Amino acid sequence: MAKNRLKDENSPYLLQHADNPVNWYAWSEEALKAAVELDKPIFLSIGYSTCHWCHVMKRECFEDPEVAALMNDTFISIKLDREERPDIDNIYMTACQMMTGGGGWPLTMIMLPDGRPFFAGTYIPKHNSGSIAGMMFLVPRVKHAWQHERQDLIGMAQKITDLLREHAASDKASVQRISEIVQKTYDAIESTFDKTNGGFGGAPKFPVAHNILFLLEYYRKAGQDSALAMVNKTLHSMRMGGIYDHIGGGFHRYSTDSAWHVPHFEKMLYDQALLLMAYAAGCTAASDKSYKRTAYEIIAYAMRDMLSPEGAFYCAQDAESEGVEGKFYLWSTEELHHALTTAEAEVIMDVFGINAASQDKDISHCLHMMKSEAELTEGQRALLTAAIEKLSKERQKRIPPHKDDKILTDLNGLMAAALVRAGMAFKDDTLIAAAARAVEFIERKMAVDSGSLMHRYRDGHMGIAATVNDYACVTWALIELYEATHGQQYLLSAKKYMDYLIDHFWDFEAGGLYFTDKASQALIVRQKEFYDGAVPSGNSIALYNMIRLAGFLGDDSLIAKSYELIDAAQATRQPGAHTMLAFAASLAPERKG
Repeated sequence: MAKNRLKDENSPYLLQHADNPVNWYAWSEEALKAAVELDKPIFLSIGYSTCHWCHVMKRECFEDPEVAALMNDTFISIKLDREERPDIDNIYMTACQMMTGGGGWPLTMIMLPDGRPFFAGTYIPKHNSGSIAGMMFLVPRVKHAWQHERQDLIGMAQKITDLLREHAASDKASVQRISEIVQKTYDAIESTFDKTNGGFGGAPKFPVAHNILFLLEYYRKAGQDSALAMVNKTLHSMRMGGIYDHIGGGFHRYSTDSAWHVPHFEKMLYDQALLLMAYAAGCTAASDKSYKRTAYEIIAYAMRDMLSPEGAFYCAQDAESEGVEGKFYLWSTEELHHALTTAEAEVIMDVFGINAASQDKDISHCLHMMKSEAELTEGQRALLTAAIEKLSKERQKRIPPHKDDKILTDLNGLMAAALVRAGMAFKDDTLIAAAARAVEFIERKMAVDSGSLMHRYRDGHMGIAATVNDYACVTWALIELYEATHGQQYLLSAKKYMDYLIDHFWDFEAGGLYFTDKASQALIVRQKEFYDGAVPSGNSIALYNMIRLAGFLGDDSLIAKSYELIDAAQATRQPGAHTMLAFAASLAPERKG
């Protein structure tokens, strides 16, 4: 089969679509120019290589000749890897949330040739399904509207673009009291806490590790027992749940239910990094041995399955294997009995709650603990350990999920920072050395002569200008390395990247850091993010770095800058969305007056 324009791309996600009958372009001047010259709207499809629903839409739509023929006739179609271009993804995800009230991946945007969007969606099936319009219905409707109702589309696109620019524009900053930010953040977290299952909010439930870091700092300073209780309930519940991989270590992306039982099976490097920080910090606060064991099992997973030969970390592992979500991780009772002795199988059934009624050999089970190891006898714990070792060996015979082998600067900075924090918590210099190797890789392979960084490395090639997250996360890792080793080179590099951030990303009118460098490609809007998502915002991490560097360097100008950033964030308006910023702010001295 002839390949489309994606065949020479570096992204694993784009390469997954290189043999689609859709005439895909990568995001490029060539694609944008073609849309203008051919007078066609742009169909922008954003995803990533380990995304389950991206795979589903690929199979249902983009590999289908009927759908492809409609798309090729109507659109200039662009495929985008959200992990390579978070700057573009952030803009259009914000637009999707404005237009539909929700978002997710695959993200589907239909736009004018200049990038202003007039339609937003996520997964779209081939044919109509309930209230969801299918591609066979949607594409002809868009073509008709483009030919006969274009002014309406232009008006809609301009309205959305105006809202995006309004959203990106900072209000005049008002002075934010740190004590008020911290207290309102605590109150917001407490109000969403699930007392029954741990965690925050309902299904789907995500492991928001920065909530844990904030609560532990709040407990340390305020001595509030309820803060530590929320941490303990959440860390224990996640560790026992199916969101945790009891056979291979590490955490899946999120739980589809509120009790942490059934996960969405992707494994993301950023979750391993942030949860490693959470369990290491939890162990320090609560002296709980199970937290230390969990932390080391996260590390073992990352070192075994995500570490490149050069010492940096890959970014994600798929939910699917052999086209089936979770197949690598699920067990039938027949498979358990085949791999284990009778006594070992009985312990597994007991601990993971696989009762006689659910032992149909055709049913596959996601392992989530119904009994903690503290409830077991010494003999049962020995059987459980032996059984898990056998199941691990048995699982190695299976076809593993796809691994996205991009090396991303921000995620490696996060993982390095987490390894140092764990190394200091557990007095383990091997973890600090592993962090140093990852940072050394970034400085050797991802740095440019100008002092700037690049965002992505794969197959010997670096590319894509770094964002605020890249600089912030690497600086975080350097600060942790300096604290752990007192190596002056780490402090000097941290200061260098902080200076670069302020020179190239700072908003000198309203305060705070833009997501992109001032020299980056112009898009329909230049965003500035303060809200935390699955990963804390670059502004939140940069604030933490400013405050830490100010202490190490005795630099009061960084404290002044940190106050400007705090004011620009206006965190008290939505305190539950700024937990990392509140954690960082709590480390700063309260301003006078």
